Amino acid sequence: MLRIVMMGTGPFAVPSFRRLLDSQHQVLALLTQPPRVLRGNRQPPPSPMRAVAEEAGLPVHWPESVNTPEAHEILRSYDADLFVVCDYGQILSAESLSLAKLGGINLHGSLLPKYRGAAPVNWAMHNGDPETGVTVIHMTPKLDGGPILAVAKTPIDPDEDAVELEERLSQLGVEPVMQSIALLEEHGLNPPGELQDPAKVTKARRLRKEDGDLPWARTAQEIYNQHRAFQPWPGTFTHWLRDGAEPLRLIVKRMTPLASDARVAPGQVAAVDDGRLVVATAAGQISLDEVQPAGKRVMQAAEFLNGYGVRPGDFFGSFEPISGEDGAPPTSHGNRA
Repeated sequence: MLRIVMMGTGPFAVPSFRRLLDSQHQVLALLTQPPRVLRGNRQPPPSPMRAVAEEAGLPVHWPESVNTPEAHEILRSYDADLFVVCDYGQILSAESLSLAKLGGINLHGSLLPKYRGAAPVNWAMHNGDPETGVTVIHMTPKLDGGPILAVAKTPIDPDEDAVELEERLSQLGVEPVMQSIALLEEHGLNPPGELQDPAKVTKARRLRKEDGDLPWARTAQEIYNQHRAFQPWPGTFTHWLRDGAEPLRLIVKRMTPLASDARVAPGQVAAVDDGRLVVATAAGQISLDEVQPAGKRVMQAAEFLNGYGVRPGDFFGSFEPISGEDGAPPTSHGNRA
């Protein structure tokens, strides 16, 4: 039996946390990120990990940084054998890791060394990978760089989005976490593990708002992968580049990729018949099934077409205000072919 301090914040960590609480190991406390109020809200969003800890009667701590002397005092007080880290949002220093006899393990949502970083699930889906998985590493101060203790793989369903895939991976990670704890319990600080190959390292940087802009010069499948990958944030969006009027921003809520041999320029509206809004790509087409015009509610394609008058030959694309010369007002530019 090991004495464990759990470190986690988001829902990805919840299944493994619950499994630890049901195990023979002694879970001593939870460290989580401080509650933060999001823009436009009065209260911080619910914390799934904190809710589980409070339900189990565990102490909960939320230091601004786990690497401060104050946080170290908290960790020393528990005299833990092991830190179990998942979806925590902070990188532990060597000194922090040294405060548990066996250091720490981390559950990561990719097949390391591929997709080290903050958004591994999203980038695996965005890049069209046929499979992904989870990896448990024995932690070092280098981000996601420790020896691999356990791996589990799964195919990526062609129509699931990142929210659905992350939920599956969170469940898939439970057994690798327990296997890794068993390895440390048996072998101590030197469990059998596989060193990561530096030549195979790829990065999964944090998502940005601009990542949601749809690049119509890519293929329909690539655009569909992007749409699925960037749910729930930043989502995907485009602009209707209207002649003689300001471009209209559309958030795309649902889309369908279509095979097509039609020779239509990427970003150009190919069809508006039968209540469908079909836009050409570099290969294939995209049906925009559900959209939300800026400042309006979500609409089905047929309703949007009836109210806004999009026509075949119109263009969708990027829009970025740019300052004109000599103090002239901003102008727009798009990706018209």
